Amino acid sequence: MDAKLPVFLVDDDAAVRDALSLYLEGTGFTVKTFDSAETFLDEIEEMGLGVLVLDQRMTGMSGLELQSELKTRSLDMPTIFISGHGDVPMSVRAMKEGAADFLEKPFRNSDLLASIEQVLAEYAAKMGDYLHQARVTVKCNRLSPREKQVMEYIVRGLSNKNIAQLMDVSIRTVEAHRGRVMEKMDARSLPDLVRMADFCV
Repeated sequence: MDAKLPVFLVDDDAAVRDALSLYLEGTGFTVKTFDSAETFLDEIEEMGLGVLVLDQRMTGMSGLELQSELKTRSLDMPTIFISGHGDVPMSVRAMKEGAADFLEKPFRNSDLLASIEQVLAEYAAKMGDYLHQARVTVKCNRLSPREKQVMEYIVRGLSNKNIAQLMDVSIRTVEAHRGRVMEKMDARSLPDLVRMADFCV
């Protein structure tokens, strides 16, 4: 990605923090390190979204406890767990709680980089879907109640004649509404309109 999210590295091992931050900065990432989950939480209000690289076993609050706290605060942050003591139940729990990956120490730096890049790719796709839905919603809001009704009938596959009968209007009126629906929705074809109609409530 051209614009990379920063990496927030939370690990109570100074040597690990220094080594990983040096490596990731060398690949073009901005890295901010924290020596505990508590320190991270103290500063989280001042930070935007980032990829959280989180050690599981730390002095004080554990990685899983931090993950749970973030969920409680409704902070959806892409999270990659790293741990020298990881076991299967811990990994399963972390993933069920929404972690993107779980790497067991020692791991290759390239494995962490690949995991971060994968998280960023998924985030970009997710944001792309979100922005598309937002744009379609704006278009839906341009439609009058009558036009929304016509669109509903169109995507159900009804003919202009059937729509005219259901709405007790002329076929010409339906055609006019249909034209405005296609224009306001920027729909190039019927399948295009059908796909967008899913986002219109």
